[in-house]
Amino acid sequence: MDVNGSAAIISGGASGLGEATARELARAGATVVVADLNEERGKAVADEIGGVFARTDVSDDEQVQAAVDAAVATGKPLRVVVNSAGIGWAERTVNREGKPHSPASYRKVIEVNLIGTFNLMRIAAAAIAKTEPADADGQRGVVINTASVAALEGQIGQLAYSASKGGIVGMTVPAARDLSAIGVRVNTICPGIIDTPIYGFSANADEFKAKLVAPVVFPKRMGQAGEFAHLVRALIENDYMNAEVVRFDGGIRFQPK
Repeated sequence: MDVNGSAAIISGGASGLGEATARELARAGATVVVADLNEERGKAVADEIGGVFARTDVSDDEQVQAAVDAAVATGKPLRVVVNSAGIGWAERTVNREGKPHSPASYRKVIEVNLIGTFNLMRIAAAAIAKTEPADADGQRGVVINTASVAALEGQIGQLAYSASKGGIVGMTVPAARDLSAIGVRVNTICPGIIDTPIYGFSANADEFKAKLVAPVVFPKRMGQAGEFAHLVRALIENDYMNAEVVRFDGGIRFQPK
């Protein structure tokens, strides 16, 4: 699918993987809705790429609907949805003091990462269904969801995070089958260790990054947000890619910790 002349919604589009994807799709000619909680940064990114900002908590149905409405209001057919909003969390099922995992933190991670992905996918797909087909195959749109290799090889303390990302992986095939009726493809990317601002704020950031890179097979470095964005665009443009979960991790296989 050619995104030129279409509208796209990127959740988490104000930073990291989402920002890189928003910039990549804008370069390809899409009008991008940057859906994010960070209003200052989100507006700045949207202004720079000629897009629209929509303040969005993806776990809130009404805010997601407003973001989708903003995409429709651009006057361009909504064709692309990229779910990259998410939060991390580290907590053991039973910690060293013998206390069980907090149910509140578990619910929060599930609400943002899993339910948030489901919300944008379902609400945006309903809007995509109202557009005319874009090609002879009857294709109307593409959804790209972001999971994690932690969905497949979760480490110690990643119970909530891995469960949320595993749920996204598990949705891929049934969502693709459901949405085939309206000409929408669904694929999921599982990133490994990607160099985003989340890793750069501590005093020992370089040392920490070196430890993360150690199990990467090749190339021996962290992935780049721009490489993720390139993969998103490739999955959108390749019309035969559907119902697939793609690892994007330099060959890493997570150890327990």
